[in-house]
This record gives sequence, structure tokens and C-alpha cells, in this order.
Amino acid sequence: MTEAKLISALNEENLSHFSKTYVPSRLLLGPGPSNAHPEVLRALALNPIGHLDEAYISLMSDVQQLLRYTWQCNNRLTLPMSGTGSAAMEASIANFIEEGEKILIAKKGYFGDRLVDMATRYKAQVSVIDKSWGEAFTYEEIKYEIETKKPAIFAIVHAETSSGVLQPLDGIGDICRKNNCLFLVDAVTSLGALELLIDEWKIDLAYSCSQKGLSCPPGLSPFTMNKRAEEKLSSRKTKVPNWYLDLSLLNKYWGSDRVYHHTAPVNMNFAIREGLRLIANEGLENVWNRHNTNAKKLWNGLETLGMELHVSEDYRLPTLTTVKIPPAVDGDGFRNHLLRNFGIEIGNGLGELSGKVWRVGLMGFNSCEENVDRLLNLFDTELKKFSIFESSTF
Repeated sequence: MTEAKLISALNEENLSHFSKTYVPSRLLLGPGPSNAHPEVLRALALNPIGHLDEAYISLMSDVQQLLRYTWQCNNRLTLPMSGTGSAAMEASIANFIEEGEKILIAKKGYFGDRLVDMATRYKAQVSVIDKSWGEAFTYEEIKYEIETKKPAIFAIVHAETSSGVLQPLDGIGDICRKNNCLFLVDAVTSLGALELLIDEWKIDLAYSCSQKGLSCPPGLSPFTMNKRAEEKLSSRKTKVPNWYLDLSLLNKYWGSDRVYHHTAPVNMNFAIREGLRLIANEGLENVWNRHNTNAKKLWNGLETLGMELHVSEDYRLPTLTTVKIPPAVDGDGFRNHLLRNFGIEIGNGLGELSGKVWRVGLMGFNSCEENVDRLLNLFDTELKKFSIFESSTF
């Protein structure tokens, strides 16, 4: 037996020990992904069909119509991009910034940092305004910076997953239009869960993800752009430097022509259609109210137990709550205990909040009273076991 054949045989022998794929049951109450709705999982498991099949093309139209409802917009170019939320984030930069153009990014957490990184890679002239991780920008601060810096694009995260801050957006669109500036919004942790009015708030570009408020697995990133953004895209002096994310090409596939661009993840589009259908059936205002009600129940319960929340209630994000880890508590130990013994995931802090907060998510299908009660009960009964000093209280 030659060496190559021997290695192959050894590999086959080792590989034969693998069992069928098994995934433990988890309740995902962290920053994402969240649990997918059972109906979404059933849709995901349907047999795939061709991405140019008439039946699939009809489903694409359904997805676009349902996304327009969920975004609360009438934008022609509204679609789920193939890739996780970061793909649509990058598309927003790649398509609308040319080398040397000004972009103003309001940064108040980890995902503002990611926007800065992407814009720098596309050789934009990047200006940044900062807030502490836990604070929101005021309308007056944003107005001053836009009027002073005159950027081509102003970008901000609506629901900052790293800090748990919900950024007010009302009125910013008017300032952007008065200053000939596109208004770009990261809605990754708000779409399908919190009030988000694309047309009314005059948002020109927005992107999100499938695995949070839409109750789907990760893999698609909803995106929408209005006529102002279309005009900027069509007036580019250079080609979009990212072929896969080039919206002028994707438009031909998701537009009326349905010209092949790439092999679409058909089963993920089955899934997102179902997730969006469930939102439409419940009704957006009912969805928003459900998320707000369950978040307030969580906040009140945690504070009753003596826990301190990182963000003031005025700017607190209902889909993602940052809970301060008491000084006398082994934060990682408690978090790992919940996962290993109860199958419940909560998140560690991210970036400068790492080790300082837990991140608790109530998004989409997971935002229900039963999950809040279950988690509060575990904080009540289990947290005391992870006190570093036995006599400590918090």
C-alpha cells in the first residue's frame, strides 16, 4: 500500500466513528442568534428548488412584499441579501461610498467600530463622533455634526447590541436631506421587533439580519434603499468594488428582470418568508408591544432581585438588556452554569464591556412571558451559588 493510500485508509477508518449530527437543546437568550420559530424550521426543511424556478421567483416577490411591510417602506429595492447581517452592512458601504468621499459615523459601541473599519477599507474619508458604551446621541449633537462636516453619508446603529442602547432616530432624516446626505441605519437588533418606520423617518438605507427579530436562522440580511440612494448608486464614477454585493447587479435578479447573479440560498428564503408571514399575521404593532412588555417585565424582575442595569430606561433596548455583573459574582461561572445545567444561553459583554455585563436577549419568537419567568427564577435561585465571597450580597 502506497503512503497516499495508507493515509486515505486511515482517514476513512477514523471518519467512520462519526455519529449522526446532534445538537443539544438550547434556549438562546443572548445577543443572537435567537431560537427560530418552529414554523420557520419546517419551511427551512422543505426540498430546495432551482433559484430560477417560477415557483421560487414567485416566492421572492412574496419576501419583498413582506419585507416592505416589516420595514414600513415602499422602497422598490428591498431584498434579503445572501449572507449574515455584516454582508448587508458591507454592501451599504461598498455601494454608496467612493474613494475619498466623506462618511460620518456615530459610534457608541462595537458595531459602530465595525462600520468605521469597513468604511476605512473602502478608502472613505471617515469622521467619527463618539459616545460612551451605554449612552445615546442627542438630536442636537447629530444635527451639529452633519451641518458642520457635510458628509455624503451619515451612519448610525439604531439598536446597539454591544451596549444595549436604543438610539432615537426621529428628525435625523430631515437634517440629512437638508444637507444632501444619505441616512444609513443599522437595524440588526430592531427589525421585526421594535418600532422602525423607514419612510416616515426618512431613512435612505437600512440593513438587518434574519436571526433576531425575524425568528430565522442566520444567513440572510434584509436590506432596503429608497430613490435617493438609487440615484447616488447610479451616479457612481467607478464600479462597485465588491462584485458579490454590487446592488446594481443584485437589482437585476431581485428586480423585474430576474437575471441570474448567484445561486441563492433558496431554503433560507423559504425560512424568511415564513418568519415575515408570522410577523404580518401577528401585526407589527402587536409585535412591538409584545417585545416592550416582556422587556419591562425582565427589567422590573432583575431590579427587584437587586441587579443593576447598564443603560438608563430612557434609552434601554427592549431586545437586548445589559445587566451589570455584581462585583462579588463569578460572571463567567454563572453564565456557563446556565448553559451546561439548564440549556440557557446569555451573552458575555462585548468589547470594553467584556466581563462587566451579561447581555440578555428577548428577540422574535423568544420574546415571551414564559422565558422571562424562567430566567428570573434562575437568577433568583442560582446566582447566589456564584458569589466569590460567601457573605457577599448584591
